[in-house]
Amino acid sequence: MVLAQSEPVDPRVEGLTFLGEPVLAAEVTAGQRLYADNCASCHGANLEGQPDWRRRLDTGRMPAPPHDDTGHTWHHSDRMLFQITKGGVGAVVPGYESDMPAFGEDLTDAEIAAILVYIKSTWPERQREFQAEVSANDTGG
Repeated sequence: MVLAQSEPVDPRVEGLTFLGEPVLAAEVTAGQRLYADNCASCHGANLEGQPDWRRRLDTGRMPAPPHDDTGHTWHHSDRMLFQITKGGVGAVVPGYESDMPAFGEDLTDAEIAAILVYIKSTWPERQREFQAEVSANDTGG
C-alpha cells in the first residue's frame, strides 16, 4: 500500500511576504474578494486604475492609480501601503487631499493586509523583489 503525501492545508505563496511574514494562499484568495468589494470600483477590476491617472482631475485631486506593475504601488513599503489603506493618504502625507477613503473603520487589519497581499501577488518578480527591498529598508520613520 502506498500512502499519498498530503498537501499542506494552506500552502505559503513562494516569494511573497507582508511585513516580513510569509503569505498563505488563503490570504491572497480572501484579498482578491475584498479588493473586488472595496477597491475595484476606483482602482479597476484588473488593478488598472482610472484613465489618465497621472493628470489631476478638475477638483485638483489625482485619479485612482493602477495597482498593477504599470503604477507606483510597488514603489512603497508594506508599512506605508497599510497606513494609507487604513488611515487614508493623509495618514502618510498630512494635509494631502484625496478621493480615497480611509478603510480603518470598515476593514480589519487582517482584511487590509489580505487586499495588499492580493495586489502584490499580481506583480511580476522584478516588482515584487524591488518592493520587498523597499519594505525591508523601511525603518518606520
